[in-house]
Amino acid sequence: MDKKAYSFKKNGRFININAKKRVRRTVLDFIFWKMGIYNKHDKKIILPKDFEYPSFKGEFTQDEPSVAWIGHCSFFIKTKKFNLLTDPIWNSACSPVSFIGPKRKHKPALDMHMLKKVDYVLISHDHYDHLDKKTVVSLNKIYPSITWIVPIGMKKWFFKNKITKNVYELDWWDLYLDDNIEVHAVPAQHYSGRGLFDGNKRLWCGYVIKSLLEKKNVYFTGDTGYNDILFKSIADTFKYMDLSLIPIGTYSPRKFMSPVHIDPYHAVKIHKDVKSKLSIGMHWKTFQLSNESLDLPPYELFLNLQKENIDLSEFVLLQPGDFINW
Repeated sequence: MDKKAYSFKKNGRFININAKKRVRRTVLDFIFWKMGIYNKHDKKIILPKDFEYPSFKGEFTQDEPSVAWIGHCSFFIKTKKFNLLTDPIWNSACSPVSFIGPKRKHKPALDMHMLKKVDYVLISHDHYDHLDKKTVVSLNKIYPSITWIVPIGMKKWFFKNKITKNVYELDWWDLYLDDNIEVHAVPAQHYSGRGLFDGNKRLWCGYVIKSLLEKKNVYFTGDTGYNDILFKSIADTFKYMDLSLIPIGTYSPRKFMSPVHIDPYHAVKIHKDVKSKLSIGMHWKTFQLSNESLDLPPYELFLNLQKENIDLSEFVLLQPGDFINW
């Protein structure tokens, strides 16, 4: 199969390319998980009581490209020409019904009204912890000139919520281009759906963002399982990343999660695959969406970086609200 194949559908639903296992999670999968059937083979790792992941914030220069972690997979990326948000969620919960969904464990680190400007928003897929209606509608009111970049099939959702301007749908390997930025949609191994009957009707993706002034590359993986063909095809296309935003949490039990969410071991593999100069961990600490404790991913990341002899300063963890240069 072509390593750079565009997405395609089977029976009206998008499917994953080169996946070695069934990827889309079903209601039955969720039931088996909650019954403990998928929990039997996970290796238990004990977190040392005194463990703290080292901080590598360093000196901060306001005028240089920077990134701040808002929480979960929401980042605020600044360059000299534009400001960009990834998968923004300011809501207190992530579910169709907020009073029963997973609750936020810390407040959003930045005030939505204090960002000064937001030029672009990237949405990786339609799950409730990545596409939040309340947040999207509020951002559109505050910053009405936002350019929204979304996967195929999602424009209809934006139009339904009365956001009809500057919404661009991308297929895998499609490009959005203007005077300041290139945004390339790239494949991810995941699935989509916001209800019982719309599974995989919309595409999912990651993005490679090129800042044209600084000539730097940013890789936002979105949610993904590990697929060596997929990530190596991204590496072959872009050669290196100046900054990568890579998930490190929501991975246990592995039998259930591994097709759709990487663990710290595979986060390190992606860091290496795409030749990332600096990576930042995401998809942890904000929502409890899996079995591992919220403070375990940093320790597992630490162990796997040590095994690979990778300096910890190459793969950093931010506290919500931390700004660093890249």
